[in-house]
This record gives sequence, structure tokens and C-alpha cells, in this order.
Amino acid sequence: MEFQKYPEKPILLIDDEVDVLQSYRTTLQFHKINNVVLCPESAKAMDLLSASAFSAVVLDLTMPQVTGQEILGKVHQMNPGLPVIVATGSNQIETAVECMKAGAFDYITKPVEESRLVASLRHALDISELHSENVVLSRGVMKGTLDHPEAFAPILTVNAAMKAIFVYVEAIAASQRPILITGESGTGKEMFARVVHELSGRKGKFVSVNVAGLDDTMFSDTLFGHRKGAFTGADKDRPGLVEQAFGGTLFLDEIGSLEKHSQIKLLRLLQENEYYQLGSDIQKSANVAVVAATNEDLRARMDEGNFRNDLYFRLKTHHIHIPPLRERRDDLPLLVKHFAEEASKSLGKPLPEISAIVRHLSGYGFPGNVRELQSMVFDAVGRGGLDHLSAELLVGYPKAPVERMATAEEAPAALDKPFWYTGSIPKLSDVEEFLIKEAIEKSGGNQSLAAQMLGISQSTLSRRSRKEIKAS
Repeated sequence: MEFQKYPEKPILLIDDEVDVLQSYRTTLQFHKINNVVLCPESAKAMDLLSASAFSAVVLDLTMPQVTGQEILGKVHQMNPGLPVIVATGSNQIETAVECMKAGAFDYITKPVEESRLVASLRHALDISELHSENVVLSRGVMKGTLDHPEAFAPILTVNAAMKAIFVYVEAIAASQRPILITGESGTGKEMFARVVHELSGRKGKFVSVNVAGLDDTMFSDTLFGHRKGAFTGADKDRPGLVEQAFGGTLFLDEIGSLEKHSQIKLLRLLQENEYYQLGSDIQKSANVAVVAATNEDLRARMDEGNFRNDLYFRLKTHHIHIPPLRERRDDLPLLVKHFAEEASKSLGKPLPEISAIVRHLSGYGFPGNVRELQSMVFDAVGRGGLDHLSAELLVGYPKAPVERMATAEEAPAALDKPFWYTGSIPKLSDVEEFLIKEAIEKSGGNQSLAAQMLGISQSTLSRRSRKEIKAS
């Protein structure tokens, strides 16, 4: 298996001493930074920088053809976002100050300590990656369009907040760092993970696993695999999912349920790209991007002591939060139409009219989100048409969360919501009349369901309905 080059854009090492360049390369390769370009002739440095994109530069100051100061000044002028680490034998404070003023990212004196060089470069790569992501984000926001809209085709939406998330996903997809996806059950977290994989350009497979319920041994065996004889029944070597996803993406669902010991092993994988198979003391290298997902509040679990702080912040390097369906009701017509078409085709039923059901569902809270909506529509089509969903089906579903009434400033955006007002607060009698009429309309005239929506008995609803009729 061929290792993916890291970083994606190479590091340019400029020094007139060839043995120094080779020493840098060996040191960086040992720390799995293997995408480097050596430049022993300073006169060719600017040609290389003009011809290719680099993630960072390590630059000597004292060179016979073109000095490091000259190169530093030109690089800062040509590409101010490119981090340049100056490595030189001069330890004069004045020289260091001049270099930092000229735009140097860091200043290291020779002989260069291995840990100092690696730490500085990793920091530089982090900054370079963030700069690249900001450029993509800014470009997406300015254009209002995506470079690869086809990747998002499986996610149906017209919602502005969702479209903004698309721009962010496109910006971070190629990142080498973990991505955390949060959102309630049924919002489509795995779909987003698959989009991230497709946009990343990784050649390996997308491998998914739900880690909820896995004890530490099972987690290690599932992710890292085992050697023959590691435990009773291990009659042959078995690769884990990390190896199966080599060069690709590993999706860890329900990450909030991971046991403490397993969290330590996952943290090592994320930090060092290393792991051990069960029954082996031979360290193996990983080449996999990790995307994790949860419907839990990880910060709350962290505060309770059930989730490691360092793992939480490592996973949350990039964070995608998917809003629940009740916060994107403008997607209802599109989703109902799509699921109705799918159900009609799958069940061999005629395509029903959807306008009535969209209106009926507009006040429902969808605790199960898009997955729940899909099940509801399939069930209704299977019964013979979406009209069956108007009253009977919702009786078996949990009560919807209460909608917050919109303020006067929010009113224009809330016109499609079931309850809103502008100006002064209406009288209680007016609100009661409106709620009764609204509940009866949304229940399709079913008083039992309307009473359930209002949280009152059917006899109370009947009595108040007769009172409204007499008053009118």
C-alpha cells in the first residue's frame, strides 16, 4: 500500500548544504511528514515557488547565490499567507527581529533540534491549512455557489442555513484533521460524512462503523484487527477497519458512547496515526481520515467526566452541525415530494397529491427528523394515498414541540409558521379561538386528534367549539 503524501501541498526546504537538506528530510519522514521538495540552489527557489503551491518553507539565511533575506521578502510579497521558517546559524537577536518583521513565521538556530523543527512545521501546516480553508470559505460566500454542487445532490434542501453548511463542508473536506458532525437522530449525519469523503479526493474506501455498545476489546478488534492467536477463536490474522479504509475515510458513528479506554486508543490514532493490533507489539501506521458523529452533547459528557477533554477538542477541529427538520420547514414540500415519488415507485402505487399533507405537517415537530418524515410518507403511500396521513397516522406519534411565537422583527421570516404575530399581544380569547380553529384544520376535522394537539380533553374542545359558534 502506498502512503498518502502529507501534507497535501509539499514543504520546500531551501539550503545550500545538501547534507542539511537530507537530514531535514529524514527527520520529517520519521515523523510522517513525507511530502518535501529539496532546493540546494537558492537561485532556483523563486522559480519553484512560482511554479507550484507549497504549504510551508524552511529557509536558510546565509547562501552564496541569493540570500535568505531576499527570498523571504519576495515570498512575503508574493504569498503573504505562506509560512516561512528561518533556520540559520546566526543567533543574533537583531537578525531574528529583522526576519520576523520581514514576515517570517518562526526563527530557529542551527544546529536545529529535531523536536523544534517538527513542532514548528506542524504549527505552520495548521496555519497554512486554516488559511486555505478561509480562502475557500470566503470564495464560496462571495460567489454564493459551490465548486462541486453535484457532491451534495443526495441532500435535498432549499434552506439557506443548509446551503451555508455546504460551503463550509466544501472548504474543510480535504483537511487532514478530524471532522465532528453533530445533530439529532435522523438529520442525515452519515450522508454528510459521505459527501466529505467524496469531496476529499481520497482514493481509499469510505468505511462506516457504529461504536455504540462496543466494549474496549471489541472496539480494538473492530478498528485495529488482530493477529492469529490473540484470543480464543482467533485462528488467523484479521485486518481492522483502519486498514480497510487505508487512504480513505473512517466514519465513527455514535462517538459519544465510546468507552474511556477506547477513547485513549482513538486519541493515539488521531494524534500519531499509529495503532497496535490485538496480540501484536508491532506498531502499524494509519493513513485514514476520521469523521465522527453523535446526537449527544459531547461537552456535557465531557463536563460529567465521561468524555476525554483532549479527545473532544481533537475531534472538534472541524465541526458540522446539522439543524433539525423543524428548523428548516421550507424543505418540507421538496422532501415530501421526493419521498412520495420514491414510495410510489417502490410500492407500485400512483403518485398522490402532496399539497394537503405539506400543509398538515407544517406544525408537526418531527422528533425523528427527515428519517421520520420518510417513514411517515412511505407508510401513507402504502395505505393508498397521502390523505391517510391527515389525521389517523399522527395519533400514534409523539406530541410536537411547542412553536415559539415570532417577534415583530422576525415576522417576515415567520409567515409560513403556524403561530406568529406582529404588534401588540392579542387577547387570550382571540388566541384560544385561533388555536382551536388551527388544530381542527390541521387534524382534518378529527376532534380527538385536535384535542390531543391542544392538550385538552375532547369534551372540553367540543364545549369550547360550541361556545365559539354561539359567539359568532
